[in-house]
Amino acid sequence: MQKQIKYCIFCSFLWATCAFSAETNKNNEQKPEEPTAPGSVMREEFTPGSWTLAILPDTQHYSQSYPGLFLMQTSWLAQNRDRFNIAFTLHLGDITNRNTPQEWQNAQNAMKILDGVIPYALATGNHDYEGKNTPNYNTGINGYFLPSKAEEQPTFGGMKEPGHLENTYHLFEAGGCSWIVISLEWAPRDEMVEWANAIMSKHPDRFGILITHAYLYFDNQRYDHTKGHQAWNPYKSDAPGTKNDGQELWDKLVRKHNFVFVFNGHVLRDGTGYRADKNDAGKTVHQVLSNFQMRPLGGEGYMRLMEFLPDGKTVKIRSYSPLYDKLLIQNDQQFTIALDE
Repeated sequence: MQKQIKYCIFCSFLWATCAFSAETNKNNEQKPEEPTAPGSVMREEFTPGSWTLAILPDTQHYSQSYPGLFLMQTSWLAQNRDRFNIAFTLHLGDITNRNTPQEWQNAQNAMKILDGVIPYALATGNHDYEGKNTPNYNTGINGYFLPSKAEEQPTFGGMKEPGHLENTYHLFEAGGCSWIVISLEWAPRDEMVEWANAIMSKHPDRFGILITHAYLYFDNQRYDHTKGHQAWNPYKSDAPGTKNDGQELWDKLVRKHNFVFVFNGHVLRDGTGYRADKNDAGKTVHQVLSNFQMRPLGGEGYMRLMEFLPDGKTVKIRSYSPLYDKLLIQNDQQFTIALDE
């Protein structure tokens, strides 16, 4: 059975690779690079007693053109859950590229591999809404990732609006600590930020993780529409109602609570960024940008694996591809951070 599963995934990947077209390239925000060698890598052993947080950013090109790669990512996570003690998976948005039924079906096929195996939270990105510039908040997520099914997850805490998964929270335990994940929609509206504040206030003793599609820019600065020089800011979309970018989310939400991490995708160029700031209580908040969509094949299957060591403070961040079974070793792709004790 295991050989059959691997064979099906491989066949799906081959089909998806052949299906990619010039039309897809023409409509992408940024054309993928020409295929290149994956580069040098360094393999490291997993430390016994650690646990892992997996991060899937911007799977939009997989859902549109390379569904086999999306299947490969989630299958690898499921198959290696015990080996790496994977406690939770975060999707950072742009689950799809054009918000089409086929793309949502491809995404559902991939993510359902984790159902009952590894709990996960989904964020929505600008490409997950109707129209190129999101003229409204219509998204296909709720028709394929059914809210009623999401509620069956043991970690599921709740959603802002009944029947809508764009703003949700999860509760999970890992490494002897209690965690809360807040997932906010693309260009979060004020009422969603207020809701997140209320949820965090109800769980002051939990370590917080915020996921939202646009927050940190590739220059390690938070998105700030008042500065005017950053591309792809949520304020440049046609999303209705109020909007909040990275700096506003920091000021209105993150700095006020016990958030340890903020994760986002969305941003092009090198697709990486990191900064650490003290919140109002003097605790460090680690803010991390991850995006691989600009690489060949829409990302080459790369994902982020965050290994939390048994000492309770050391976290190793790695970028890994099950397609190559290799790690990237550039300084912005593989580094270590220290949590407050």
